[in-house]
Amino acid sequence: MQFLSFLGTARDSAPPKPARLGLRVVRACANFLAEHHPEHGNEVIDPLDFDLGGVFKPHFAYARSQAPADLRALADKIDAADGYVMISPEYNHAMSPTLAHLLNHFGSSLFAYKPSVIVTYSAGQWGGLRAAVAMRTFLSELGCLPVSAMIHVPKAQDVYREDGSVQEGVEATDWSGYLGRAFAQMLWWAEAAQVQREQSDPHALVRDFKRDPSQRNAP
Repeated sequence: MQFLSFLGTARDSAPPKPARLGLRVVRACANFLAEHHPEHGNEVIDPLDFDLGGVFKPHFAYARSQAPADLRALADKIDAADGYVMISPEYNHAMSPTLAHLLNHFGSSLFAYKPSVIVTYSAGQWGGLRAAVAMRTFLSELGCLPVSAMIHVPKAQDVYREDGSVQEGVEATDWSGYLGRAFAQMLWWAEAAQVQREQSDPHALVRDFKRDPSQRNAP
């Protein structure tokens, strides 16, 4: 199976220090999946790789062949993926504006009927917990239902090095078990959804939201 890990930070400067703390967390998740589940693919989606400036216009608002090439490529990856790892810091008790802005460019039909894992982090003591609670509603609306186990990393700079490895003095097995619980749930649901999609196309049962807002949860 193939998974996408969305990084929810675009701030590549200090302060705060260290800059782009989320890179450590996304690399830790990628390292875990590569080590414990090498049979599956995982690609990190970095918002800095996309030019989303100017007036907001989502991928689905373009004529089929006229969307920017990077948005078309990411839409294809989202559609082909079996699940998602959503990694975010906390801003005002909510998910990162960067992550929300990136995800809002794509219709829910691309994400739907697949699982997701919520991963939050902070430089302080709460680990982005309040953002994680709000992310459940957001991701459910996209259709990539979050698994029950979540991952929160308080003081992430003291837990992970730049390459995503565990800092000296931190109990690596504790963090491995913590990540493993959430990813085990994601893999179970992803496999179940994959099997079910092969038997019954969910998009044939419910209209996709692609262009017209009336297609979105309308009575």
